[in-house]
Amino acid sequence: MEWANETLVTEFVFLSFSSLGGLQRLLFAVFLLVYLFMLGTNAIIVSTIVLDRALHTPMYFFLGVLSCSETCYTFVIVPKMLVDLLAHKKSISFLGCAIQMFSFLFLGCSHSFLLAAMGYDRYVAICDPLRYILLMGHGVCMGLVAAACACGFIVAQIITSLVFHLPFHSSNQLHHFFCDIFPVLKLASHYSYLSQLVVFVLGVFVLIIPLLLILVSYIRIISAILKIPSSVGRYKTFSTCASHLIVITVHYGCASFIYLRPKSNYSSSQDTLISVFYTILTPLFNPMIYSLRNKEFKSALQRTMTQTSCLVN
Repeated sequence: MEWANETLVTEFVFLSFSSLGGLQRLLFAVFLLVYLFMLGTNAIIVSTIVLDRALHTPMYFFLGVLSCSETCYTFVIVPKMLVDLLAHKKSISFLGCAIQMFSFLFLGCSHSFLLAAMGYDRYVAICDPLRYILLMGHGVCMGLVAAACACGFIVAQIITSLVFHLPFHSSNQLHHFFCDIFPVLKLASHYSYLSQLVVFVLGVFVLIIPLLLILVSYIRIISAILKIPSSVGRYKTFSTCASHLIVITVHYGCASFIYLRPKSNYSSSQDTLISVFYTILTPLFNPMIYSLRNKEFKSALQRTMTQTSCLVN
């Protein structure tokens, strides 16, 4: 009853970059260039994988899906952030905030399970190479991607419904640059211990379970690599996993820091900095880590460019 005379929140105002003043235009230019470069790089990766038959393998299938996922993930957050950097009032509607949270949770959670699927792919390729094509057929790959998306959808649906069914009657000032879980949860007029517990448990499910599956895969992989007699052979085999390991470290490190801490330890400035790295810089580096340093991919890219130029001429 005490909320009856209070105004319901109909929009949220982002405050993360408001204190930067004139630096916002510089950040706009930097983030825009990074975003455009990331879009171009991912477009090149997906196009090359689709057009070059030599890359029609499970590993590159997952890489193509990963590139599409990261492109969609940044599309949910970055364009709105770029507009806000030039806008006087940096606001988003209540419904828009809910849609943004659901979308980035769906894509981010699916990303975690997709990385686990890619770890399984590397395990089969190294530990059971003779049955690799059989075990990682097109139907299996599609099933793993579908399962990753289903898990992401369920987790995103539960968390978004839980957060936005809470009452919002007080402040609408969000100390962040997008509708992340804890910054929005902090504005709720009332939230229970159960709400925090559900978010934490789902965070464990999304981050720890896939990470454990990846660790099991890599324990088997390392065991198989150590049995290879030549050091050159061990290096070549392990190099096929190095890119995946780097991306895993960055993804799970940043996400665990943000989502697996008690809410009492939440720091808006700290989390904003980590989120900028996680949502803008990581999708920029991942394509370069996975593809542009890969000799097989670079050869395929050269073939694709040659074929395309011949068709144009």
